[in-house]
Amino acid sequence: MFDGDIACDYDRLRRRAASFAGALDGAGLRPGDRVALLFRRSWEAAAAVFGVLATGAVAVVVADVLRSRQVEHIVGHSGATVVLAGPDALRHLTGLAIPVPVLSPPDDDSGAAFEVVPRRGGDLAQLTYTSGSTGLPKGVMISHANLHAGVAAVGEYLGIGPDDRLASLLPFSFDYGLNQLFVSVASGAALVIDRSPVAARIDRNLRGRGVTVLAAVPTLWRQLLQVDRFRDEPIAGLRVMTNTGGRLGETTVRALRRAQPGAALFSMYGLTEAFRSTYLDPSLVDAKPASVGRAIPGAVVGVVRPDGTACDPCEVGEIVHRGPTVTLGYWRDEPATARVFRPPADDRTGGPVAHSGDYGWLDDDGDLYVEGRRDHMVKRLGFRVSPDEVVDALLASGLVRDACVTSPSTSDQPEPELVGHVVLHPAGGLADLERHLAAELPRHLRPDRLVAHGALPTTPNGKPDLHALEGAVR
Repeated sequence: MFDGDIACDYDRLRRRAASFAGALDGAGLRPGDRVALLFRRSWEAAAAVFGVLATGAVAVVVADVLRSRQVEHIVGHSGATVVLAGPDALRHLTGLAIPVPVLSPPDDDSGAAFEVVPRRGGDLAQLTYTSGSTGLPKGVMISHANLHAGVAAVGEYLGIGPDDRLASLLPFSFDYGLNQLFVSVASGAALVIDRSPVAARIDRNLRGRGVTVLAAVPTLWRQLLQVDRFRDEPIAGLRVMTNTGGRLGETTVRALRRAQPGAALFSMYGLTEAFRSTYLDPSLVDAKPASVGRAIPGAVVGVVRPDGTACDPCEVGEIVHRGPTVTLGYWRDEPATARVFRPPADDRTGGPVAHSGDYGWLDDDGDLYVEGRRDHMVKRLGFRVSPDEVVDALLASGLVRDACVTSPSTSDQPEPELVGHVVLHPAGGLADLERHLAAELPRHLRPDRLVAHGALPTTPNGKPDLHALEGAVR
């Protein structure tokens, strides 16, 4: 594992994890207790996660960029017995109402040893709290079996091996960011942690560390594509790129294929409640740039009508997931669990079906296309509109670097309003963009307003912060 100037081998990681486990055991921690982890993403944060799991406790990784209200909510809602905090994150605890002890990392790892507490597959391993961009986050219950299935599936279809170096650009509080850590350890690969907020520096570090596997979210991909060297000079040895956290759109897919032609691009789809659902075979990405493919190994992903029956090809419905990565539900929220995790409409076994709240459709080959979230779709002039479709059009204009579309709810509007939030190219202007959209888009897809930003606000997971964007235009 590489973390800046620190090179951490597996023996060092094991000893540090054992020292964390010993400290927690000494503090009276019991199997099943929750431990809130507040660290910046680092090799020590990785050791802390493994230390918690070694005690049989439940890891609750808290994003270190959350505001005090959200941190307090996660610690309190999870019922954490203790908070384990790194020195760079302790500032977040100043003035917070934290009702449990706060432990600092142990000073010394010499002679650290700990006997791992055995756990069963169905035992709770982790609580992953959703980003909370539109309110207080919910805790998703993830079992040891869920973690193992997710690691096995991703490692298999990406072909991760001990010679790989995986770039860690995503927070450990994000399910895929933490899965990168677990996959790298399971395969004996190296994790390359990069915390730089500057895309040009990330590109330089990817090359300097010999990264072979690069995962990012759409916003970060678009930032990297603004870096001349990333766009014009393929990274030697880069063999895999993966996208998660939202659809890329055809414009970005094709730009990435031009920029890094030697790397297989995996367009993926998933949700925290089922971790990872689908991926598109990279051999199909040029022919189907808008698709996210088929179910991961061991899973079944489909599209259903409101009554739970399967949709026909090209018929839009709700995307559902069944399989070993479907999680245990929401922590301390039985009504929400019952709404999302439902019995199957047929009599087949295989556990509950996770209802994503996303709309999509399957083509004649069985490959999935995602239209957008059910609660973000709007109806304008008789047409159902996905904000993602409008984002694709904004990016395809060639006039913007990044884009997001919101639909603020207003009681005095006869039709839902669409607001396009854009980061313009230096030579671009809103008037040019408006003329382009008027010429290229039907009226129901055209934003009612365009708002220029220097950068789009994002959640801790790197997704556009819709709540902040809507607040900015009210």
